[in-house]
Amino acid sequence: MGLQMETASMINGTRYYVMAVTPTRLYSFTGSYLDRTVHFMELPGDIANSELHFFIKQRRAVHFAWLSGAGMYHGGLNFGGQQSSSSGNENFIENKALLDYSKLSEGAEVVKPSSMALSEFHFLLLLGNKVKVVNRISEKIIEELQFDQTSDSASKGIIGLCSDATAGLFYAYDQNSIFQVSINDEGQDMWKVYLDMNEYAAALANCRDPFQRDQVYLVQAEAAFSFKDYLRAASFYAKVNLLFKFTILINYILSFEEVTLKFISIGEQDALRTFVLRKLDNLEKSDKCQITMISTWTTELYLDKACQTLTKGLASHSYKGPYTSKEINRLLLEDDFASENNNLEYQSIIKEFCTFLSDNKDVLDETTTMKLLESYGRVEELVYFASLKGQYEIVVHHYIQQGEAKKALEVLQKPSVPIDLQYKFAPDLVALDAYETVESWMTTKNLNPRKLIPAMMRYSSEPHAKNETHEVIKYLEYCVHRLHNENPGIHNLLLSLYAKQEDDSSLLRFLQSKFGKGPENGPEFFYDPKYALRLCLKEKRMRACVHIYSMMSMHEEAVALALQIDSELAMAEADKVEDDEDLRKKLWLMIAKHVVEQEKGTKRENIRKAIAFLKETDGLLKIEDILPFFPDFALIDDFKEAICSSLEDYNKQIEQLKEEMNDATHGADNIRNDISALAQRCTIIDRDEECGVCQRKILTAGREFGTGRGYTLVGQMAPFYIFPCGHAFHAECLIVHVTRCTVETHAEYILDLQKQLSLMGSEARRESNGTLSPEESIPSMTTIDKLRSQLDDAIASECPFCGDLMIRKIFLPFINPEEEQHVLSWEIKPSSGSQRNSISLPASA
Repeated sequence: MGLQMETASMINGTRYYVMAVTPTRLYSFTGSYLDRTVHFMELPGDIANSELHFFIKQRRAVHFAWLSGAGMYHGGLNFGGQQSSSSGNENFIENKALLDYSKLSEGAEVVKPSSMALSEFHFLLLLGNKVKVVNRISEKIIEELQFDQTSDSASKGIIGLCSDATAGLFYAYDQNSIFQVSINDEGQDMWKVYLDMNEYAAALANCRDPFQRDQVYLVQAEAAFSFKDYLRAASFYAKVNLLFKFTILINYILSFEEVTLKFISIGEQDALRTFVLRKLDNLEKSDKCQITMISTWTTELYLDKACQTLTKGLASHSYKGPYTSKEINRLLLEDDFASENNNLEYQSIIKEFCTFLSDNKDVLDETTTMKLLESYGRVEELVYFASLKGQYEIVVHHYIQQGEAKKALEVLQKPSVPIDLQYKFAPDLVALDAYETVESWMTTKNLNPRKLIPAMMRYSSEPHAKNETHEVIKYLEYCVHRLHNENPGIHNLLLSLYAKQEDDSSLLRFLQSKFGKGPENGPEFFYDPKYALRLCLKEKRMRACVHIYSMMSMHEEAVALALQIDSELAMAEADKVEDDEDLRKKLWLMIAKHVVEQEKGTKRENIRKAIAFLKETDGLLKIEDILPFFPDFALIDDFKEAICSSLEDYNKQIEQLKEEMNDATHGADNIRNDISALAQRCTIIDRDEECGVCQRKILTAGREFGTGRGYTLVGQMAPFYIFPCGHAFHAECLIVHVTRCTVETHAEYILDLQKQLSLMGSEARRESNGTLSPEESIPSMTTIDKLRSQLDDAIASECPFCGDLMIRKIFLPFINPEEEQHVLSWEIKPSSGSQRNSISLPASA
């Protein structure tokens, strides 16, 4: 009486599904039945017309309905699913149900439908001339359809129902008419249907807007709350849009505050915390105020939960309460209480709380949260939150109070931590763990050792074991030798620490080292010598004082102090003076006096030691230098050998001096002979020899030039100069040439000498005419000769053509300023006529 088929694509091909019905049986077929029995399901009962319908959605049958005598048998279809071996009809049928016809009748008599149609959520059942629409899920009649029929058709009634699965249309027909049944959004209220049946997942799947979903969540929450499943209820309450505003849900008003009060009234802190956390997850980022408020409240809920957990632990250890949060925290620090209460619940809540702080560090108010943590005595969590917020000062201070220097140093070494915190906590850290602190300093970049001086001085002022490594000295040596630090404060501090050590070897090595870059680019040392001297004198480091005196060129003080320590040291200091013979001798005399006065042996033995000391001076001191240091009653016989040796040395020096005097006498005689020979030297000049400047003949009458200024004529010839190289110049020409080519200052000097010679020459001529007395005004010839000698040296010390003057002449211009007119005469000027008179070249040009 009814037959439906569906196909499904499988891996091994296409599978066919066939369903067929009789008035009492339902057959389902799939696969081959050559070797197996056909199974069916039988429902007893009589019915005039048995029908089978598939509802098709997106070209695939999703559920079926069979109009049988026992009732409306329906269910879902799952084609292509796993096959069951129990019976054939179970291969693709699921969620089976039977609608009893009694639910369709209001009276006692049960009326069976004569026809049916199937939609997504409803059955359309034909009962007489009416079509009743029944919800397939709730099995309730939701509507009755009446048809406008003619009188003839009405007497015979509606014949049946049919549907167009592709178009989703339904029809009723009689003998004369076809009626179309319109369906408008039949699934709009299905969420309510599923919700009434407590099918929450299906209800949520059929919700169309947030308001519908809120109602589903609220019903779920209320159901879970009534069953005392408070955590689950809190999760569903959090999904409802209740935050700080009123929403009308079903038949009453519910707010965020009312939900929280529900949990508070029954003391369910865990459920309340769950509700608040879920609300945080559902809030938008723009709700900053609400997020901050809820996050702060959640923080307090976590703290309360931690206190409750610890209170349980206290009760299990027979502690009597009630306790404040700070008292609980104090008990945690005592003995091994914390380790005994290391239960899973407490550790889990603390871990969850830390995760919450990490996730919400940007929305929590820093000041409020820290005060809250402090009020509950949660020091560890306070430090953790401070670290998250970058409040490293709090973190480091906590670790220092706990004596955990290594953890504090690890925090300070983070790149995001300001370097100033290193200097602030350096005194406490170096006092707490000097080794770890110094190791951290040596691995930290961009650290200024000068700012660590207060911390190092505090550490150095405390007493230390004799064999203990001085960590500050180690760090200062690292700064000086490895970092090449040049700060005087660092060097002075290291010097002071060396001075306080029992062994002065490190101090001496430091003083003898040179850390500078040499006298040209920097000092030889960076510490303050005067401070070092005062410090070493105070600490009685005499050898160091001797070195500092010597370094400051205070050699007398150095030798005097060294004589109090060791004569060998004094001798070494005296040997350092090399460029001052008098000072060197004075220092050795100080040592000699000390040696003579300090000897306690017999007289003759003292003398032998004094004589031996003279030999160490390498001839600087003689026996007569040290004789005054001996007492007046010493016998001269005891010094006979030394005196004879000294006299022999003097004799040798006298003989040597005689030889040097003889050599000097011979040298003087040779010089006199050379001077005499030079005075008689002459040069032969050719009569046609020309002047190198004016190109006129040297042997020219003096009147052609006039008498040279400062010169006297020799016969009829003008004064001239001739050089060994053969170049000859008139005196006036040479002066002009040299003054023009030399520098300005030298030229002025030459002209001044020439002027003085001219003046003196004029005075001599006037005296020769009887105008002046020779005793008063005639300048001495010695003065004129001296000026003439200076002029000769100025202009004729070398040949102007062969000496340095010729080389310097390269800087002079080719054309002198006085030749400017001559240059202008060669300038090509344009024609004064008009352009029409210009010369025209022939075409062949």
